[in-house]
Amino acid sequence: MTLDPITLTVIQNGLQQVCDEMDLAFSRAAFSPIIAEADDRSDGIYAAEDGALIAQGAGGLPVFVGTMQYSTRVLIERIAEGLTAAPEPGDMYCVNDPYLGGTHLMDVRFARPVYRNGEIFCWLSNTGHWPDIGGSVPGGFSASATAVEQEGLRLPPVKLFKRGQMDQEIFQIICSNIRVADQRIGDIKAQAAALDLGEERLCAMLDRYGDDTVQAAIAELRSRAATQMRTLIQEIPDGDYQSVAWVDSDGVVNEPLAIRLNIAKAGDHMTFDFAGSSPPCQGPMNSVLATTLSSVYLAVRHLFPEAPISAGAFEPLTVIRPEGTFLDAQYPRPVSGCAAEVSQRIAEAVFAALVEALPHRATAAPAGTSGNFALGGNDPTSGRSYVMYQLTGGGYGGSEDGDGLSNGCSTIGISKAQPVEILEQNYPILFRRYALHEGSGGAGEFRGGFGLDYEVELRRGDARASFVMDHGRFGPQGAAGGQDGGPNKITVWRDGVAHVPDHLSKEQDIPLKAGDRVRVQTPGGGGYGDPKARSADAVREDVRLGRYTAAEAATLFGYVEP
Repeated sequence: MTLDPITLTVIQNGLQQVCDEMDLAFSRAAFSPIIAEADDRSDGIYAAEDGALIAQGAGGLPVFVGTMQYSTRVLIERIAEGLTAAPEPGDMYCVNDPYLGGTHLMDVRFARPVYRNGEIFCWLSNTGHWPDIGGSVPGGFSASATAVEQEGLRLPPVKLFKRGQMDQEIFQIICSNIRVADQRIGDIKAQAAALDLGEERLCAMLDRYGDDTVQAAIAELRSRAATQMRTLIQEIPDGDYQSVAWVDSDGVVNEPLAIRLNIAKAGDHMTFDFAGSSPPCQGPMNSVLATTLSSVYLAVRHLFPEAPISAGAFEPLTVIRPEGTFLDAQYPRPVSGCAAEVSQRIAEAVFAALVEALPHRATAAPAGTSGNFALGGNDPTSGRSYVMYQLTGGGYGGSEDGDGLSNGCSTIGISKAQPVEILEQNYPILFRRYALHEGSGGAGEFRGGFGLDYEVELRRGDARASFVMDHGRFGPQGAAGGQDGGPNKITVWRDGVAHVPDHLSKEQDIPLKAGDRVRVQTPGGGGYGDPKARSADAVREDVRLGRYTAAEAATLFGYVEP
C-alpha cells in the first residue's frame, strides 16, 4: 500500500497523540506526587509481533523507551512459550521483574493487548514509579542491598486485570508486601485508566483511517526512522571512539566502578562495546541488559533529537552484550541503582566518546544523577505512615553553543522535582533551603550549569532516610579543555552533629527525629573549552549573581575584580 505524505504525517502524529493523552491521564489521576507532580512515568504503543516500539509519549521518560520495548517482547515470548497466561480482551499484565526487561523494582509496568477483529493489533504499555515496593528500606532504594530480594517485591508478568476486572487476590498479594498499601490503589487505577484511554483513542483512529492503512503507516514510519538515523550517523567520521565513565561505588564496596566504552563507527552503523568494564558488583549498582540497551539508545537520541522515537531508529545501533560486567546483571544481583544512576553513567560514556567527533551536537557531561532520596516514617499528627521519594535535577554540561542549563532534569528523563509546597503538604517536612549549588558549574569557555542545593528538616515523628545517588567522588566530566563539574554532596545533621556518608552519595536507614536535617547539593555540569577563554563580561556576571565567589573566579577563569 502506498501512502501519501499527508496521510502518513497525520497518522504519525495521531499515534503520538494517543501516547501523549495516556501520559496526561496517568499523571492527572495518580495519587503519588512522584507520578502526579514529577511525571515519573511513560506510555507507549508496541508491535503485536515482537514488541517493537511504535510510538511513545513525548512527556515520557526516555530511559523507558528501550526497557518497555524489551519488556513487551519478553511478555510476548513468555505467552508463546506458555510461561504466562494467554491474553484475552480487557486483560492487563503487571510486571516489574528487572531481569525480564525492566529497570529497578519500583518501576512497575502494565501491558494491555488491543484487539481488532479478534486478533491482537498491538500492545499498549506504561511504566510508573511506585513510591514503595517493599524491601528492606522505605522507598526501595537500598544502598547496601546484596540481593534483589532485599530491594522489594518482584513480579513476573501476571494478569492484574482479567477481562477488565482487577484480580483481588493478586492485588492483596501486592498490598501485603509494600508500605502505605492503601495509597497504591490510586496509582494502580490511574495506570490502568491510562491504558483504557489509550485503547479508546487508538481504536477511534483505526476506525477513521482503517486498520490496514494504519498498519502500513506504522511499517513505513519504522523504515523511515531507520533511514533517518543512518543518515544522521554518517555525520560522524568513521573510526573508533573510546571513553571511561566512573560510578562512585556500589554502596557496599567503597571502590569506583568503571564503564569502558568503545564505539566503532563505520558508514551508517555504530557498534557499542563495553568490554573491560568492571565485573558484577556486590551492591545495587548493577544494570540489567534492558537498561543498558536503553541507556545507549537515549544517549544517541540526545545527540540526534530529530530522530523519531521508533524501533527503526535503533536498527543502525548494535550493542554487544556486556557479559561478565556489572552492565549485564543476572539474578540475584541487586539493581536499585541501575535505572536512575548507572544508566546516566552509560549515557555519559557515550557523550564523552563522541564529543570531539560531534562538537556541534555533544556537550560536556551533565550532572548525571537523579538524586534519589527516600524518607519513610510515621506522622504522629495524622497517625499515618508515609514514604516520600524525592528526585532532583542538576547542571547540564557546557557546549560550543553556550553555557549549560542549571538545575535541569536528569539525563534519562524529563521528570521534574515535585513542588516544595506539595511535598510539605503531604509529608511532615520543611524545606529550609532551595537554591542553586553555587560554584558547582565546571569552568570552561562555556561553563557547566549549576546543581541544586536544598535542605529538608523533619518536623515531627521519627523517620529513616536512604540515598542512592552518584557523582559524589567524581564530578561530571569536562570537555575540550573544560573542567569537571562540582560533585554531589550529602550532609545529615542529627542532634546538631554533621554526618557525611562513607560512600559520599549512598547510604541507607539513617534514623532521623524531629529537628534533624538533610542537605543535598547536586552536581554541576562539566565545562566546555578553555576556562581562560571565557569572556570577562560572562565571568563578571557570574560573580555578580553569586554563582562563583571572586576568589573562585580568579582561580578558575583568571578573573580580576574591577
